[in-house]
Amino acid sequence: MTSGASGVSGASGVSSEHLWVELWVSLASLLRSYTAAHGLNGNRQATVELGEERITVRHGAGWLELERDGSRVRWRREDGRSGLMELTEAGRLRSGEREEEMDMVAEGWARELMA
Repeated sequence: MTSGASGVSGASGVSSEHLWVELWVSLASLLRSYTAAHGLNGNRQATVELGEERITVRHGAGWLELERDGSRVRWRREDGRSGLMELTEAGRLRSGEREEEMDMVAEGWARELMA
C-alpha cells in the first residue's frame, strides 16, 4: 500500500490515512468480540490476526481474509467468495449502493464463520 502521507498531499492525507487505520483496528476488534461471542455456547474460538493491511480470521477449516488499501477493503473466504467494500468516514462499510454499520458487517461475518 502506498500512502500519500509523505507530505505531498498535506495534512488531510495524513488525517485520512490515520482515520482508515483507526477504523481498521476497530474492525479487527469487532471481529474478535463477535467471534468470541458466537463461540461461547460450543466452547469454540477463532483466531484474529491484525496487520496494517491485512486481517485474517480463522475457525476450523473456515477463514476470512480482509486486505486494506486506504479506505478500500477486499474480502475473501475459503470457498472462493470475495468482494470489495469501502470504509466511510462515518465508520461504515459501503458495497456499491449499500452501506452498513461496521459492527453489523463484522457480526454477520463472525456468525457465518462460527456456524
